[in-house]
Amino acid sequence: MNKNFLKYAFIAVASTGMLVGCGGSSLNIASPPIENIDQQPLKVAELSETQAKNWKDLDLVMDTVPGMSVDRAYNELLTTMVNGKETVRKGEPVIVAIIDSGVDIDHEDLDGVIWTNEDEIPGNGIDDDNNGYIDDIHGWNFLGDIVDENLEYERIVRDKAKLPADVVAKAQKEYDEKVAEAGQTKMVYEQILQQINQVDATLEQFSGNDDYTEEDIEKAAKSDDPQVQQAAATIKAYMSQGLESADQAKEELTKLINDATSLMNGDKLKTNYRRDILGDDPYVWDTGVYGNNEYSGPDPKKADAFHGTHVAGIVAAERNNGLGVNGVANNAQIMVLRAVSQADEYDKDVAKAIRYAADNGAKVINTSFGKYHSPNPEWVWDAIKYAASKDVLIVNAAGNESLDTDSTQVYPQDQEGIGSNISDNFLTVGALAPTYGPKMVANFSNYGKSSVDVFAPGVAVYSTAPLNEYRNAGGTSMASPAVAGVAAVIRSQFPKLTAAQTKQIIMDSGLTTSIDVVLGDESKKSFNQITSSGKMANLYNALVLASKM
Repeated sequence: MNKNFLKYAFIAVASTGMLVGCGGSSLNIASPPIENIDQQPLKVAELSETQAKNWKDLDLVMDTVPGMSVDRAYNELLTTMVNGKETVRKGEPVIVAIIDSGVDIDHEDLDGVIWTNEDEIPGNGIDDDNNGYIDDIHGWNFLGDIVDENLEYERIVRDKAKLPADVVAKAQKEYDEKVAEAGQTKMVYEQILQQINQVDATLEQFSGNDDYTEEDIEKAAKSDDPQVQQAAATIKAYMSQGLESADQAKEELTKLINDATSLMNGDKLKTNYRRDILGDDPYVWDTGVYGNNEYSGPDPKKADAFHGTHVAGIVAAERNNGLGVNGVANNAQIMVLRAVSQADEYDKDVAKAIRYAADNGAKVINTSFGKYHSPNPEWVWDAIKYAASKDVLIVNAAGNESLDTDSTQVYPQDQEGIGSNISDNFLTVGALAPTYGPKMVANFSNYGKSSVDVFAPGVAVYSTAPLNEYRNAGGTSMASPAVAGVAAVIRSQFPKLTAAQTKQIIMDSGLTTSIDVVLGDESKKSFNQITSSGKMANLYNALVLASKM
């Protein structure tokens, strides 16, 4: 392996002791600073189970994993001696708003870090703080009881009479393409289903049992009958892809065929969940307050809140409490803003959620969602500018379609058009995989020289899930809260630093590499070609740089 491939954007100051800056805090560096590691060999080894669960927190030099040096930052920079006992510096509490699908606020690893609106009296049915929202104790649910929803291009085609012609034309084009694609895939699924039915019938006849076992399949594979052998080989091939049985394959194929048929018949254009369930017009801004304070949504099993719960845990799950996972930030309070359904979010909900967060004390907002059609982008742009005026940093997921978003616009974003930033408080994050080298950029991650700012861990990230569970998940949706956690630590330890300064610190202090990385389309580019900073977010270096501001 080439050892001369990794360079830090800056070399930490080469002395120990107290570092004091105008950020309003100080850090005691107890161990030598991270040096330029160009000459240091990196070992290559498979991750242990423990490393796999917390790889986002690991250090490239010490662990050979492209994590964010979170553990090292806490151990070397944020741990001090108080009365002869090691104590982790807490800093100031920082409110982090999670605009997402909802959060399980009762989760064992999150219940101690949920923001509480102290100006509101729970359950009295009165807007005590006069912010327009009644009993908004931990945030707000802008979706009410909505779970299912249409994609944005479907909604635009359905509501075309209310929307500008250029917005409709773009959505109609995608809708027509999806309908044509559905016709093709439906034929393929029907052919596969026919094959599965034939294979299933052959194996049932061979085994004399309509509930044949893997042992029966192995016997069939050794049959003298070529048709039986082929049936066994076919079903084994499907089972190797994760299907447990022919019946499961039939069930899933039937659903896919029905979904394609529904799309071709225009069934989705006949549904309007928002009108029927929430009673709100998404294309009219001033309709008054809507939604409720059910923070995980209407499902008692909280399945709809998985995404938001996972994101919240990455940011702020209670550290070192003997449970589950450690969040990046150790003094963050999670404000829950439910605005993302199982399909595309509405511009109106996103804009109102950003404004709610800014008005109610958030210093960091995480937006782990995105779409490629936006009927009212100006509402969101205005909200981003409003958040900037309130000194709020927005950390945003780049998207998971392996696209260059310099040429394909994704929403939300801080560019009115391509390359024209509207604010300095919006940070967009791409996703890294846990293996350092040419394939360290997640193959699904969007990228862009002007539209994506940094990269962070986003593959197989272990975090909180509803009902006191923990699961792996991947996507730029996981990379974004990792960086939101970094931002929260900076703003906690250095409360005088602004949102714009925090963004710049994260971008300037990251790790860089001279390796060309492989993207989703198999092309290769340098890190400088896929991000505005050319960096991977790193908490250790961010704290060192923040201390010098």
